[in-house]
Amino acid sequence: MASSTETSSQPERPPRPNLAFRQLRGRRSPAEFAALVRRAAREIGERVSCDARYIGRVEAGEIRCPNYAYERVFLHMFPGRTLTDLGFAPRSSVRGRAARTTGDAPPVPGTAETQGAREPYDPQDRHDPQDPYDPHEPYENDPLNHEESDVLRRAFMTGGGATVAAATLSPLGLTTDAAAAARPLRRAGSPEAAALEEAVRRIRLLDDRHGADGLYRRAAAPLRAAYVLLDAGATRQTTAERLHSGAGELAISVGWLAHDSGRFDDARSHYAEALATARMTGDPGLEAHAFCNTAFLARDAGRPREAVRAAQAAQRVARPLGSPRLMSLLALREAGGWAGLADRAGCEQTLARAQALFERGLSDADPEWMSFYGEAELEGLEAQCWSTLGDWRRASRHARRAAQLQDPHFTRNIALYTAELADDLAREGRPDEAASAALHVLSLLDQVQSSRIQTMLAGTARVLLPHRRASGVSDFLERHASLPRAGRA
Repeated sequence: MASSTETSSQPERPPRPNLAFRQLRGRRSPAEFAALVRRAAREIGERVSCDARYIGRVEAGEIRCPNYAYERVFLHMFPGRTLTDLGFAPRSSVRGRAARTTGDAPPVPGTAETQGAREPYDPQDRHDPQDPYDPHEPYENDPLNHEESDVLRRAFMTGGGATVAAATLSPLGLTTDAAAAARPLRRAGSPEAAALEEAVRRIRLLDDRHGADGLYRRAAAPLRAAYVLLDAGATRQTTAERLHSGAGELAISVGWLAHDSGRFDDARSHYAEALATARMTGDPGLEAHAFCNTAFLARDAGRPREAVRAAQAAQRVARPLGSPRLMSLLALREAGGWAGLADRAGCEQTLARAQALFERGLSDADPEWMSFYGEAELEGLEAQCWSTLGDWRRASRHARRAAQLQDPHFTRNIALYTAELADDLAREGRPDEAASAALHVLSLLDQVQSSRIQTMLAGTARVLLPHRRASGVSDFLERHASLPRAGRA
């Protein structure tokens, strides 16, 4: 007879959605709730990598019982409640786990999730469980031909109940009225899908002009509205596909606003949410976009090896899409990672590949979100690579060219490239030219709000401090010091 500790050969029961936990989230988006979990963890000295995907898997019932670190965090968030009150199964009932007795020592915090649970950014992929950036589709055999089942919607980490405040997307917000609040939300159709797509375009347009800092909080309303639409279902399968694609793109846009305004944890959560949506719907374009931004974030957060792997995963997904410009941008994301690893040869080879792909020109297959990617962005990203490698002369040459080539419509990017130029010139030992470029950036700050640019200016000011007698340097330092506190890094 088999030991009672061995795994049963009986087939597993399908996961049962955790409705109690979903109710506790309320009207918050999965990303917003994940941020609350991370904050609660910090309050009690725990470290958890909670993001929207983790919240979605809890709500879908995939995580029947959390690990001990998450247990402590959840009980801190909801004092007086037990894990059972939160919708989790007792540890003794979880397959492969015996109940912990008084004499048992708890596992190290953050390790050993229950059977079937994985950390955020694990692709839940049987193809290569060691590679979180393997783009293999793990859901290819799932029967997803039906429209908007409860399980699918929860797996998408969507929110709202059967009766919610009626909501429609405007380009920058969620509009409601008193009469609509009392009636059930109807199933979404083409007008709602079009409104969602327009919200994405509008957010991108305003970011191009003004930067992220003033937009991030406002952009949360369209994202919440997108979750409401997904939860309501769609009238047609084609509409459902548009809604999922639009919601994924919107999550990336909001993630970018968080990224550019220095909220890296929030950005990571939004990007992971978009990646999960892409994989569940089999949308390679959305998956490539999510990996692209994940690579950029990893570079900025000081994780260059992750940046390389995410960019390479994006290229594997994007290759069949037939867009040389997309492949060029993804190669630049990879080059940024190699630069962060101080691998000059790897960076140079990848930059050459990016340039060759760019020169193939535009294609009908180029995604709409890549409107920002032209010769100026190519030069700007190459400048950042050389700057990371400490080759200030080459960096300043490319940054100057980027600023000169940039379309005036992209005010934020003009400020970004000029700030890059100022910093490179300062480190190259040309303080007067650096001060002139930095003063130009200061003149744009009434139009652009970007923590990234403010941080770059602060770094340039520190480098220029010993050169305050050089032409223009003292003027820049005084004007920079006089900025409102919120306007400085």
